[in-house]
Amino acid sequence: MDLLNTLVDKGLRRELPTRDEALAVLATSDDDVLDVVAAAGKVRRHWFGRRVKLNYLVNLKSGLCPEDCSYCSQRLGSKADILKYTWLKPDQASQAAAAGLAGGAKRVCLVASGRGPTDRDVDRVSDTIKAIKDQNEDVEVCACLGLLSDGQAERLREAGADAYNHNLNTSEGTYGDITTTHTYADRVDTVQKAHAAGLSACSGLIAGMGESDEDLVDVVYSLRELDPDSVPVNFLIPFEGTPLAKEWNLTPQRCLRILAMVRFVCPDVEVRIAGGREVHLRTMQPLALNLANSIFLGDYLTSEGQAGKADLEMIADAGFEVEGAGEVTLPEHRLTAGAGCGAHTEAGCGAHADAGCGSHEGGGVCGSVKVQAEQEQPAEARTDLVAVRRRGAGTDLAPNA
Repeated sequence: MDLLNTLVDKGLRRELPTRDEALAVLATSDDDVLDVVAAAGKVRRHWFGRRVKLNYLVNLKSGLCPEDCSYCSQRLGSKADILKYTWLKPDQASQAAAAGLAGGAKRVCLVASGRGPTDRDVDRVSDTIKAIKDQNEDVEVCACLGLLSDGQAERLREAGADAYNHNLNTSEGTYGDITTTHTYADRVDTVQKAHAAGLSACSGLIAGMGESDEDLVDVVYSLRELDPDSVPVNFLIPFEGTPLAKEWNLTPQRCLRILAMVRFVCPDVEVRIAGGREVHLRTMQPLALNLANSIFLGDYLTSEGQAGKADLEMIADAGFEVEGAGEVTLPEHRLTAGAGCGAHTEAGCGAHADAGCGSHEGGGVCGSVKVQAEQEQPAEARTDLVAVRRRGAGTDLAPNA
């Protein structure tokens, strides 16, 4: 049985692939990318049908962050020409959220720059959550406020938050190269705090920061071990004025392989295409819907996305449908306490498992899929596609939704 058939079978059983199998997905050639998409698409459709969940971002506070995350336009010392404003009032945030909900979003993600919230900030966000839910009883609300202190996750849950997002972003081994003002362990701790408080954990990664295939596999295996319900996959937007402005490492085919690898490793979780899809997937975005079952509608935190109407047309034209408010996103077994995503079945969590049947350093791969023998060519810099957000939250202009 070849590699892709093996991965499909494992995905349908929620069995963890070996590290070598995950690496082999990333190493497949562009000639085989449609085969990879078709295989991972079988897993996606098995667990999520043809539904696409829409999420909408509201940037509650933009810029002026004291952390030094190299990828971020809001970082300490950033020279990116982004919007900068302090906290939106609850009614302003609720009004911003309403635009996304009117466009079909099922979840609103409330994000604020900074190391982490003060207790006063938690009060402020709690008031915002209540304001949004007073107007839209069925909406899911996810908070993303940075590192949490003891008790803060519980307070957000009591206020009506359904989920908490805090991304691992990259592998533990290279995290210190990206950020120095907090640690990888700090991030893991916050995801665990959210999970323990009864919030749906949301944690993902950023691809395209110059990481190796091994780094990508490391972080995705670590995410599987943490067992979040949703895994957002961001593709680096190289903002001018940030340390990673020259990192153009992604092609549409590379992005598809990364999404497929995430789907195979985390078969039954909500895989979300997050920031950077317009910049790096470009006209291949519809293909990516065969791998991910969730996207952000409209704009992002500090960058503009494609028009919300275009997102909806893309979903329909690709043969998918927007997930309704009354539909349950996750498979039934994940809604049962303690069921998890199978992170500790047969193969174990595998976060630092041995290489398995071959090494990535030119060794053999278990399967018939052809792998690339040479380094991928650098992607073309598409700075024309990096548009700074100038509308929506923090402005007087109508949002994109």
